[in-house]
Amino acid sequence: MATIIDARGLSCPQPVLLTLEAIKAGAEAELIVLVDTDTSRENVCRAAASQGYGVAKVDQDGEGYRLTVRRGVS
Repeated sequence: MATIIDARGLSCPQPVLLTLEAIKAGAEAELIVLVDTDTSRENVCRAAASQGYGVAKVDQDGEGYRLTVRRGVS
């Protein structure tokens, strides 16, 4: 089961910090990160990559994005 991080309504760097916190806490191999700005989407993607995770899928979710982040995806 994926860990869901709802970072909608939060400005950077909060979405990045929440994502990194989940990764460092030993979250599942898959995270679902919900963000509502292009900047947050880009920053979360970069932060995940720096930890050996990658964004497997980006879906439009209303006015925001649903990022599927997985360990080992480049």
